[in-house]
Amino acid sequence: AAPVQVQLVVPMAVVFGPGSVPGDLLRPLPFRDVQEMEISVNLRTSVTSRYEMFYRSTTGQEEAALAAATAREADAALHPLQDTTLGSLTMYVVPETSSLLPQGINVYVGKHRSALVRAGGSLAALQARLREVTQVMSFTASSIAAALSDRVPDGQLSPDARRNLKSSLGYEITFSLLNPDPKSHTVDWDIEGAVNRYVKPVLDKLSLVANFSVDSQILYYAVLGVTPRYDKESSSFLLSAHSLPHVINPVEARLGSSAASLYPVLNFLLYVPERSHSPLYIQDKDGAPVSTNAFHSPRWGGIMVYNVEAPASPQASLPLHVDVDMARVMEVFLAQLRLLFGLSREEVPPEFLLERPGNEGLADWELDHLLWAHTVENIATVSTTLTSLAQLLDKIGNIVIKDDVASEVYRAVASVQSAVTELSLGHLHAAFQASKEAVTSSERAFFDPSLLHLLYFPDDQKFAIYIPLFLPMAVPILLSLAKIVRETRQRKKEPTKMD
Repeated sequence: AAPVQVQLVVPMAVVFGPGSVPGDLLRPLPFRDVQEMEISVNLRTSVTSRYEMFYRSTTGQEEAALAAATAREADAALHPLQDTTLGSLTMYVVPETSSLLPQGINVYVGKHRSALVRAGGSLAALQARLREVTQVMSFTASSIAAALSDRVPDGQLSPDARRNLKSSLGYEITFSLLNPDPKSHTVDWDIEGAVNRYVKPVLDKLSLVANFSVDSQILYYAVLGVTPRYDKESSSFLLSAHSLPHVINPVEARLGSSAASLYPVLNFLLYVPERSHSPLYIQDKDGAPVSTNAFHSPRWGGIMVYNVEAPASPQASLPLHVDVDMARVMEVFLAQLRLLFGLSREEVPPEFLLERPGNEGLADWELDHLLWAHTVENIATVSTTLTSLAQLLDKIGNIVIKDDVASEVYRAVASVQSAVTELSLGHLHAAFQASKEAVTSSERAFFDPSLLHLLYFPDDQKFAIYIPLFLPMAVPILLSLAKIVRETRQRKKEPTKMD
Protein backbone atom coordinates (compact mmCIF):
# COMPACT_ATOMS: atom_id res chain seq x y z
CA ALA A 1 0.00 0.00 0.00
CA ALA A 2 1.10 3.55 -0.70
CA PRO A 3 2.62 5.55 2.15
CA VAL A 4 0.13 7.60 4.14
CA GLN A 5 1.23 10.59 6.23
CA VAL A 6 -1.48 12.32 8.18
CA GLN A 7 -1.46 14.92 10.90
CA LEU A 8 -4.64 15.14 12.98
CA VAL A 9 -4.98 18.59 14.51
CA VAL A 10 -7.45 19.20 17.35
CA PRO A 11 -8.19 22.85 18.24
CA MET A 12 -8.70 22.89 22.00
CA ALA A 13 -9.60 25.61 24.51
CA VAL A 14 -8.68 25.17 28.17
CA VAL A 15 -10.78 27.63 30.15
CA PHE A 16 -9.97 28.30 33.82
CA GLY A 17 -12.89 29.13 36.10
CA PRO A 18 -12.42 31.30 39.19
CA GLY A 19 -10.05 29.72 41.72
CA SER A 20 -8.89 26.92 39.43
CA VAL A 21 -5.62 28.26 37.99
CA PRO A 22 -2.71 25.97 39.05
CA GLY A 23 -0.06 27.77 41.10
CA ASP A 24 2.81 26.52 38.93
CA LEU A 25 1.49 27.97 35.64
CA LEU A 26 4.60 29.15 33.79
CA ARG A 27 3.11 32.03 31.82
CA PRO A 28 0.31 34.52 32.47
CA LEU A 29 -3.04 33.74 30.80
CA PRO A 30 -3.95 33.73 27.95
CA PHE A 31 -1.29 31.69 26.12
CA ARG A 32 -1.01 28.94 23.51
CA ASP A 33 0.67 25.57 23.74
CA VAL A 34 1.01 22.55 21.43
CA GLN A 35 1.22 18.86 22.33
CA GLU A 36 2.16 16.30 19.70
CA MET A 37 2.01 12.53 19.80
CA GLU A 38 3.02 9.89 17.26
CA ILE A 39 0.47 7.11 16.66
CA SER A 40 2.41 4.05 15.54
CA VAL A 41 0.77 2.12 12.70
CA ASN A 42 3.55 0.72 10.52
CA LEU A 43 6.70 1.89 8.74
CA ARG A 44 4.86 3.29 5.71
CA THR A 45 2.00 4.94 7.58
CA SER A 46 2.66 7.78 9.98
CA VAL A 47 -0.14 9.43 11.93
CA THR A 48 0.62 12.34 14.26
CA SER A 49 -1.90 13.85 16.63
CA ARG A 50 -1.42 17.52 17.48
CA TYR A 51 -3.46 19.28 20.15
CA GLU A 52 -3.35 23.07 19.68
CA MET A 53 -4.26 24.31 23.14
CA PHE A 54 -5.39 27.81 23.98
CA TYR A 55 -5.32 28.51 27.75
CA ARG A 56 -7.52 31.38 28.96
CA SER A 57 -9.75 32.55 31.81
CA THR A 58 -13.54 32.35 31.78
CA THR A 59 -15.66 35.23 30.44
CA GLY A 60 -18.42 36.68 32.62
CA GLN A 61 -21.08 34.58 30.86
CA GLU A 62 -19.07 31.38 31.25
CA GLU A 63 -18.50 32.15 34.93
CA ALA A 64 -22.26 32.55 35.41
CA ALA A 65 -22.89 29.24 33.62
CA LEU A 66 -20.35 27.45 35.84
CA ALA A 67 -22.23 28.71 38.91
CA ALA A 68 -25.10 26.30 38.03
CA ALA A 69 -26.20 23.70 40.58
CA THR A 70 -25.37 20.58 38.56
CA ALA A 71 -22.88 19.62 35.88
CA ARG A 72 -25.75 18.89 33.45
CA GLU A 73 -27.20 22.41 33.88
CA ALA A 74 -23.72 23.94 33.49
CA ASP A 75 -23.16 21.91 30.29
CA ALA A 76 -26.47 23.13 28.81
CA ALA A 77 -25.72 26.76 29.75
CA LEU A 78 -22.15 26.61 28.35
CA HIS A 79 -23.15 25.08 25.00
CA PRO A 80 -24.25 28.35 23.28
CA LEU A 81 -21.02 30.06 24.44
CA GLN A 82 -18.50 27.59 23.02
CA ASP A 83 -16.85 26.78 19.70
CA THR A 84 -19.11 24.18 18.04
CA THR A 85 -16.79 23.43 15.10
CA LEU A 86 -16.62 19.71 14.40
CA GLY A 87 -13.51 18.21 15.97
CA SER A 88 -12.86 21.06 18.40
CA LEU A 89 -12.88 20.65 22.19
CA THR A 90 -13.47 23.01 25.12
CA MET A 91 -12.30 22.04 28.62
CA TYR A 92 -13.66 24.02 31.55
CA VAL A 93 -11.35 23.73 34.57
CA VAL A 94 -13.16 23.93 37.92
CA PRO A 95 -11.53 24.16 41.38
CA GLU A 96 -10.49 20.90 43.07
CA THR A 97 -13.16 21.49 45.74
CA SER A 98 -15.98 22.25 43.26
CA SER A 99 -19.35 20.69 44.12
CA LEU A 100 -20.39 20.76 40.43
CA LEU A 101 -18.89 17.30 39.98
CA PRO A 102 -20.11 14.41 42.17
CA GLN A 103 -17.80 12.87 44.77
CA GLY A 104 -15.04 10.75 43.23
CA ILE A 105 -15.65 12.14 39.72
CA ASN A 106 -12.84 14.26 38.25
CA VAL A 107 -14.13 14.68 34.71
CA TYR A 108 -17.66 15.26 33.40
CA VAL A 109 -18.07 14.85 29.63
CA GLY A 110 -21.11 16.70 28.30
CA LYS A 111 -23.46 16.05 25.37
CA HIS A 112 -21.68 18.47 23.06
CA ARG A 113 -17.96 19.18 22.63
CA SER A 114 -16.96 20.20 26.14
CA ALA A 115 -15.99 18.71 29.48
CA LEU A 116 -15.67 19.90 33.06
CA VAL A 117 -12.33 18.94 34.64
CA ARG A 118 -11.11 19.28 38.23
CA ALA A 119 -7.94 21.39 38.42
CA GLY A 120 -5.84 18.68 40.12
CA GLY A 121 -3.61 21.11 42.07
CA SER A 122 -0.61 21.24 39.73
CA LEU A 123 -0.18 21.86 36.00
CA ALA A 124 1.22 18.33 35.49
CA ALA A 125 -1.82 16.72 37.15
CA LEU A 126 -4.17 18.88 35.07
CA GLN A 127 -2.35 18.04 31.84
CA ALA A 128 -2.51 14.32 32.62
CA ARG A 129 -6.28 14.65 33.11
CA LEU A 130 -6.68 16.68 29.93
CA ARG A 131 -4.76 14.01 28.00
CA GLU A 132 -7.18 11.37 29.25
CA VAL A 133 -10.20 13.49 28.25
CA THR A 134 -8.88 14.13 24.75
CA GLN A 135 -8.35 10.38 24.31
CA VAL A 136 -12.00 9.78 25.14
CA MET A 137 -13.48 12.71 23.21
CA SER A 138 -11.48 12.85 19.96
CA PHE A 139 -9.60 9.68 19.01
CA THR A 140 -7.32 7.14 20.58
CA ALA A 141 -4.32 5.36 19.12
CA SER A 142 -6.44 2.20 19.03
CA SER A 143 -9.37 3.85 17.18
CA ILE A 144 -6.98 5.15 14.50
CA ALA A 145 -5.25 1.75 14.31
CA ALA A 146 -8.69 0.14 13.89
CA ALA A 147 -9.47 2.57 11.05
CA LEU A 148 -6.20 1.53 9.40
CA SER A 149 -6.72 -2.15 10.23
CA ASP A 150 -5.70 -3.22 6.69
CA ARG A 151 -2.24 -1.74 7.29
CA VAL A 152 -1.66 -2.82 10.89
CA PRO A 153 0.12 -6.12 11.60
CA ASP A 154 -2.46 -8.60 12.95
CA GLY A 155 -0.82 -9.09 16.32
CA GLN A 156 -1.06 -5.39 17.22
CA LEU A 157 -4.82 -4.99 16.82
CA SER A 158 -7.23 -5.20 19.72
CA PRO A 159 -10.04 -7.73 19.20
CA ASP A 160 -12.53 -4.83 19.08
CA ALA A 161 -10.82 -3.32 16.04
CA ARG A 162 -12.28 -5.93 13.70
CA ARG A 163 -15.73 -5.39 15.18
CA ASN A 164 -16.29 -1.90 13.82
CA LEU A 165 -17.94 -1.38 10.47
CA LYS A 166 -15.72 -0.33 7.59
CA SER A 167 -16.19 3.23 6.40
CA SER A 168 -18.75 3.42 3.60
CA LEU A 169 -20.66 6.15 1.74
CA GLY A 170 -23.92 4.47 2.79
CA TYR A 171 -25.43 1.76 4.97
CA GLU A 172 -28.67 -0.18 4.71
CA ILE A 173 -30.46 -1.12 7.91
CA THR A 174 -32.98 -3.97 7.84
CA PHE A 175 -35.27 -4.79 10.75
CA SER A 176 -36.69 -8.31 10.47
CA LEU A 177 -39.33 -9.97 12.62
CA LEU A 178 -38.98 -13.76 12.58
CA ASN A 179 -42.11 -15.67 13.43
CA PRO A 180 -41.30 -19.38 13.05
CA ASP A 181 -44.66 -20.52 14.43
CA PRO A 182 -47.51 -18.41 12.94
CA LYS A 183 -50.06 -21.10 13.91
CA SER A 184 -49.38 -20.32 17.59
CA HIS A 185 -48.52 -16.60 17.46
CA THR A 186 -49.88 -13.62 15.58
CA VAL A 187 -47.22 -10.97 16.15
CA ASP A 188 -47.81 -7.23 15.72
CA TRP A 189 -44.95 -4.76 15.83
CA ASP A 190 -45.25 -1.05 15.10
CA ILE A 191 -41.91 -0.89 13.31
CA GLU A 192 -42.70 2.29 11.39
CA GLY A 193 -43.60 4.20 14.55
CA ALA A 194 -40.56 2.80 16.37
CA VAL A 195 -38.18 3.74 13.54
CA ASN A 196 -39.55 7.30 13.46
CA ARG A 197 -39.38 7.64 17.22
CA TYR A 198 -36.11 5.90 18.13
CA VAL A 199 -34.01 5.27 15.01
CA LYS A 200 -34.61 8.42 12.94
CA PRO A 201 -33.07 10.89 15.47
CA VAL A 202 -29.90 8.76 15.57
CA LEU A 203 -29.69 8.47 11.77
CA ASP A 204 -30.34 12.21 11.35
CA LYS A 205 -27.29 12.83 13.52
CA LEU A 206 -25.27 10.21 11.59
CA SER A 207 -26.38 11.59 8.20
CA LEU A 208 -23.15 13.60 8.16
CA VAL A 209 -21.19 10.32 8.20
CA ALA A 210 -23.11 8.43 5.49
CA ASN A 211 -26.47 7.93 3.77
CA PHE A 212 -28.79 5.49 5.51
CA SER A 213 -31.80 3.59 4.23
CA VAL A 214 -34.11 1.62 6.51
CA ASP A 215 -36.48 -1.19 5.64
CA SER A 216 -38.33 -3.90 7.52
CA GLN A 217 -39.82 -7.31 6.84
CA ILE A 218 -41.68 -10.14 8.57
CA LEU A 219 -40.48 -13.67 7.85
CA TYR A 220 -42.67 -16.66 8.66
CA TYR A 221 -41.41 -20.18 9.35
CA ALA A 222 -37.82 -18.88 9.61
CA VAL A 223 -36.10 -20.91 12.31
CA LEU A 224 -32.72 -20.52 14.00
CA GLY A 225 -30.08 -22.96 12.78
CA VAL A 226 -29.51 -24.40 16.26
CA THR A 227 -31.87 -26.50 18.39
CA PRO A 228 -31.90 -25.01 21.89
CA ARG A 229 -31.14 -27.19 24.91
CA TYR A 230 -33.94 -27.83 27.44
CA ASP A 231 -33.05 -26.98 31.03
CA LYS A 232 -35.17 -28.85 33.62
CA GLU A 233 -34.37 -26.58 36.57
CA SER A 234 -35.70 -23.41 34.99
CA SER A 235 -38.09 -25.32 32.65
CA SER A 236 -36.85 -23.14 29.79
CA PHE A 237 -34.76 -23.54 26.65
CA LEU A 238 -31.18 -22.25 26.44
CA LEU A 239 -28.90 -21.11 23.62
CA SER A 240 -25.25 -21.21 24.72
CA ALA A 241 -22.65 -18.65 23.61
CA HIS A 242 -20.63 -21.14 21.51
CA SER A 243 -23.69 -22.10 19.42
CA LEU A 244 -24.60 -18.49 18.55
CA PRO A 245 -22.38 -18.24 15.42
CA HIS A 246 -24.33 -21.16 13.90
CA VAL A 247 -27.63 -19.35 14.41
CA ILE A 248 -26.95 -16.73 11.73
CA ASN A 249 -26.23 -18.66 8.52
CA PRO A 250 -29.60 -20.40 8.01
CA VAL A 251 -31.45 -17.17 8.92
CA GLU A 252 -29.30 -15.07 6.58
CA ALA A 253 -30.30 -17.25 3.62
CA ARG A 254 -33.88 -16.06 4.21
CA LEU A 255 -33.06 -12.35 4.65
CA GLY A 256 -32.13 -11.80 1.04
CA SER A 257 -31.30 -8.09 1.23
CA SER A 258 -27.51 -8.03 1.14
CA ALA A 259 -27.20 -9.65 -2.31
CA ALA A 260 -28.68 -6.67 -4.14
CA SER A 261 -27.10 -3.98 -1.99
CA LEU A 262 -24.28 -1.64 -2.98
CA TYR A 263 -23.64 -0.78 0.65
CA PRO A 264 -23.02 -2.79 3.84
CA VAL A 265 -26.27 -4.12 5.30
CA LEU A 266 -26.92 -4.11 9.06
CA ASN A 267 -29.43 -6.75 10.09
CA PHE A 268 -31.46 -6.44 13.28
CA LEU A 269 -33.58 -9.53 13.92
CA LEU A 270 -36.36 -9.91 16.45
CA TYR A 271 -37.03 -13.61 16.99
CA VAL A 272 -40.26 -14.80 18.62
CA PRO A 273 -39.48 -18.43 19.55
CA GLU A 274 -41.94 -21.14 18.54
CA ARG A 275 -44.25 -22.48 21.23
CA SER A 276 -42.37 -25.76 21.55
CA HIS A 277 -39.13 -23.86 22.42
CA SER A 278 -40.56 -21.19 24.75
CA PRO A 279 -39.29 -19.50 26.80
CA LEU A 280 -35.87 -19.26 25.17
CA TYR A 281 -32.89 -17.61 26.89
CA ILE A 282 -29.37 -16.80 25.69
CA GLN A 283 -26.43 -17.73 27.92
CA ASP A 284 -23.02 -16.03 27.94
CA LYS A 285 -19.66 -17.84 28.01
CA ASP A 286 -19.93 -18.42 31.78
CA GLY A 287 -23.40 -19.92 31.49
CA ALA A 288 -25.17 -16.89 33.05
CA PRO A 289 -28.32 -15.58 31.31
CA VAL A 290 -27.79 -12.47 29.12
CA SER A 291 -29.91 -9.65 30.57
CA THR A 292 -30.99 -8.27 27.18
CA ASN A 293 -31.61 -11.77 25.73
CA ALA A 294 -29.77 -10.56 22.63
CA PHE A 295 -26.38 -10.89 20.98
CA HIS A 296 -24.58 -9.06 18.20
CA SER A 297 -22.31 -10.20 15.42
CA PRO A 298 -19.45 -7.86 14.36
CA ARG A 299 -20.06 -6.02 11.06
CA TRP A 300 -23.29 -7.97 10.56
CA GLY A 301 -25.92 -6.87 13.08
CA GLY A 302 -27.78 -8.32 16.03
CA ILE A 303 -30.48 -10.77 17.10
CA MET A 304 -32.87 -10.38 20.02
CA VAL A 305 -35.06 -13.19 21.35
CA TYR A 306 -38.52 -11.96 22.37
CA ASN A 307 -40.33 -14.40 24.62
CA VAL A 308 -44.12 -14.49 24.67
CA GLU A 309 -46.00 -14.85 27.95
CA ALA A 310 -47.59 -18.28 28.18
CA PRO A 311 -51.42 -18.09 28.29
CA ALA A 312 -52.98 -18.26 31.74
CA SER A 313 -55.33 -21.08 30.80
CA PRO A 314 -54.17 -24.06 28.71
CA GLN A 315 -57.46 -23.88 26.74
CA ALA A 316 -56.60 -20.44 25.31
CA SER A 317 -57.36 -20.29 21.61
CA LEU A 318 -54.46 -20.23 19.17
CA PRO A 319 -52.95 -18.24 17.57
CA LEU A 320 -52.06 -15.98 20.50
CA HIS A 321 -52.01 -12.27 19.74
CA VAL A 322 -48.64 -10.69 20.62
CA ASP A 323 -48.01 -6.92 20.77
CA VAL A 324 -44.28 -6.24 20.77
CA ASP A 325 -42.98 -3.68 23.30
CA MET A 326 -40.99 -1.61 20.78
CA ALA A 327 -39.32 0.64 23.38
CA ARG A 328 -37.59 -2.38 24.96
CA VAL A 329 -36.60 -3.81 21.57
CA MET A 330 -35.27 -0.55 20.16
CA GLU A 331 -33.18 0.11 23.26
CA VAL A 332 -31.32 -3.15 22.54
CA PHE A 333 -31.02 -2.56 18.78
CA LEU A 334 -29.72 1.00 19.22
CA ALA A 335 -27.11 -0.24 21.72
CA GLN A 336 -26.04 -2.82 19.11
CA LEU A 337 -25.94 -0.12 16.42
CA ARG A 338 -23.56 1.93 18.60
CA LEU A 339 -21.36 -1.15 19.10
CA LEU A 340 -21.20 -1.77 15.34
CA PHE A 341 -20.03 1.82 14.81
CA GLY A 342 -17.43 1.48 17.58
CA LEU A 343 -19.14 3.89 19.97
CA SER A 344 -19.11 1.67 23.06
CA ARG A 345 -18.52 3.48 26.35
CA GLU A 346 -16.99 0.58 28.25
CA GLU A 347 -13.34 1.65 28.23
CA VAL A 348 -13.76 4.96 30.08
CA PRO A 349 -11.66 5.59 33.24
CA PRO A 350 -13.65 5.16 36.52
CA GLU A 351 -13.39 8.82 37.58
CA PHE A 352 -15.15 9.92 34.35
CA LEU A 353 -18.86 10.68 34.19
CA LEU A 354 -20.34 10.69 30.67
CA GLU A 355 -23.63 12.45 30.06
CA ARG A 356 -26.19 10.22 28.31
CA PRO A 357 -26.81 11.46 24.77
CA GLY A 358 -30.61 11.38 25.13
CA ASN A 359 -32.87 10.59 22.19
CA GLU A 360 -30.25 11.62 19.62
CA GLY A 361 -28.43 8.38 20.37
CA LEU A 362 -24.94 9.87 20.28
CA ALA A 363 -23.21 12.95 21.65
CA ASP A 364 -21.59 15.56 19.37
CA TRP A 365 -18.09 14.41 20.37
CA GLU A 366 -19.02 10.80 19.52
CA LEU A 367 -19.96 11.96 16.03
CA ASP A 368 -16.52 13.61 15.79
CA HIS A 369 -14.96 10.32 17.00
CA LEU A 370 -16.54 8.59 13.96
CA LEU A 371 -15.52 11.36 11.57
CA TRP A 372 -11.86 11.26 12.68
CA ALA A 373 -11.67 7.49 12.19
CA HIS A 374 -13.59 7.46 8.88
CA THR A 375 -11.54 10.32 7.42
CA VAL A 376 -8.26 8.52 8.13
CA GLU A 377 -9.71 5.25 6.80
CA ASN A 378 -10.96 6.94 3.60
CA ILE A 379 -7.54 8.49 2.94
CA ALA A 380 -5.86 5.09 3.36
CA THR A 381 -8.49 3.36 1.19
CA VAL A 382 -8.02 5.84 -1.66
CA SER A 383 -4.24 5.51 -1.60
CA THR A 384 -4.59 1.69 -1.73
CA THR A 385 -7.17 1.84 -4.56
CA LEU A 386 -5.05 4.18 -6.69
CA THR A 387 -1.91 2.08 -6.06
CA SER A 388 -3.78 -1.06 -7.19
CA LEU A 389 -5.03 0.79 -10.28
CA ALA A 390 -1.51 1.93 -11.16
CA GLN A 391 -0.20 -1.64 -10.77
CA LEU A 392 -2.99 -2.94 -13.04
CA LEU A 393 -2.20 -0.35 -15.72
CA ASP A 394 1.53 -1.19 -15.52
CA LYS A 395 0.80 -4.86 -16.18
CA ILE A 396 -1.30 -4.23 -19.31
CA GLY A 397 0.85 -2.48 -21.88
CA ASN A 398 -1.82 -1.86 -24.53
CA ILE A 399 -4.58 -0.57 -22.23
CA VAL A 400 -6.50 2.53 -23.33
CA ILE A 401 -7.21 5.06 -20.56
CA LYS A 402 -10.13 7.31 -21.39
CA ASP A 403 -10.08 10.99 -20.49
CA ASP A 404 -12.91 10.64 -17.97
CA VAL A 405 -11.01 7.87 -16.11
CA ALA A 406 -7.88 10.03 -16.02
CA SER A 407 -9.86 13.01 -14.71
CA GLU A 408 -11.40 10.85 -11.93
CA VAL A 409 -7.88 9.78 -10.88
CA TYR A 410 -6.69 13.41 -10.84
CA ARG A 411 -9.78 14.39 -8.84
CA ALA A 412 -9.19 11.57 -6.32
CA VAL A 413 -5.56 12.61 -5.83
CA ALA A 414 -6.51 16.29 -5.44
CA SER A 415 -9.29 15.41 -2.95
CA VAL A 416 -6.96 13.25 -0.84
CA GLN A 417 -4.36 16.02 -0.75
CA SER A 418 -7.10 18.46 0.22
CA ALA A 419 -8.30 16.10 3.01
CA VAL A 420 -4.77 15.78 4.41
CA THR A 421 -4.32 19.57 4.29
CA GLU A 422 -7.67 20.23 6.00
CA LEU A 423 -6.80 17.73 8.76
CA SER A 424 -3.50 19.53 9.39
CA LEU A 425 -5.47 22.80 9.73
CA GLY A 426 -7.89 21.24 12.23
CA HIS A 427 -10.89 21.43 9.86
CA LEU A 428 -12.49 18.02 10.47
CA HIS A 429 -15.71 18.57 8.52
CA ALA A 430 -13.99 19.80 5.36
CA ALA A 431 -11.42 16.99 5.61
CA PHE A 432 -14.13 14.34 5.91
CA GLN A 433 -16.08 15.72 2.92
CA ALA A 434 -12.90 15.78 0.81
CA SER A 435 -12.06 12.21 1.84
CA LYS A 436 -15.58 11.08 0.80
CA GLU A 437 -15.17 12.76 -2.62
CA ALA A 438 -11.79 11.05 -3.00
CA VAL A 439 -13.32 7.62 -2.29
CA THR A 440 -16.10 8.24 -4.84
CA SER A 441 -13.66 9.35 -7.56
CA SER A 442 -11.13 6.57 -6.95
CA GLU A 443 -13.85 3.90 -7.05
CA ARG A 444 -15.34 5.35 -10.24
CA ALA A 445 -11.91 5.15 -11.85
CA PHE A 446 -11.11 1.67 -10.51
CA PHE A 447 -14.44 0.13 -11.52
CA ASP A 448 -14.71 1.86 -14.90
CA PRO A 449 -15.96 -0.72 -17.44
CA SER A 450 -13.32 0.32 -19.99
CA LEU A 451 -10.57 -0.85 -17.62
CA LEU A 452 -11.69 -4.47 -17.44
CA HIS A 453 -8.47 -6.37 -17.98
CA LEU A 454 -10.48 -9.00 -19.90
CA LEU A 455 -10.77 -6.47 -22.75
CA TYR A 456 -7.00 -6.43 -23.28
CA PHE A 457 -5.27 -9.63 -24.41
CA PRO A 458 -1.53 -10.34 -24.25
CA ASP A 459 0.05 -10.78 -27.72
CA ASP A 460 0.51 -14.54 -27.43
CA GLN A 461 -3.21 -14.91 -26.71
CA LYS A 462 -4.03 -12.86 -29.79
CA PHE A 463 -1.91 -15.17 -31.97
CA ALA A 464 -3.55 -18.21 -30.40
CA ILE A 465 -7.00 -16.81 -31.23
CA TYR A 466 -6.36 -15.49 -34.75
CA ILE A 467 -4.03 -18.12 -36.29
CA PRO A 468 -6.71 -20.85 -36.50
CA LEU A 469 -8.97 -18.35 -38.30
CA PHE A 470 -6.43 -17.04 -40.81
CA LEU A 471 -4.39 -20.19 -41.50
CA PRO A 472 -6.90 -21.89 -43.88
CA MET A 473 -7.12 -18.68 -45.95
CA ALA A 474 -3.37 -18.12 -45.77
CA VAL A 475 -2.36 -21.53 -47.25
CA PRO A 476 -3.65 -20.95 -50.84
CA ILE A 477 -2.34 -17.38 -50.78
CA LEU A 478 1.12 -18.52 -49.72
CA LEU A 479 1.12 -21.33 -52.36
CA SER A 480 0.14 -18.81 -55.09
CA LEU A 481 2.92 -16.45 -53.97
CA ALA A 482 5.42 -19.30 -54.07
CA LYS A 483 4.24 -20.20 -57.61
CA ILE A 484 4.61 -16.59 -58.81
CA VAL A 485 8.13 -16.40 -57.38
CA ARG A 486 9.07 -19.68 -59.07
CA GLU A 487 7.72 -18.55 -62.46
CA THR A 488 9.53 -15.21 -62.26
CA ARG A 489 12.84 -16.96 -61.55
CA GLN A 490 12.33 -19.35 -64.47
CA ARG A 491 11.59 -16.49 -66.78
CA LYS A 492 14.88 -14.83 -65.84
CA LYS A 493 16.86 -18.05 -66.49
CA GLU A 494 15.44 -18.65 -70.02
CA PRO A 495 17.44 -16.74 -72.65
CA THR A 496 15.26 -14.36 -74.58
CA LYS A 497 14.96 -15.20 -78.34
CA MET A 498 16.89 -12.86 -80.59
CA ASP A 499 15.52 -12.25 -84.05
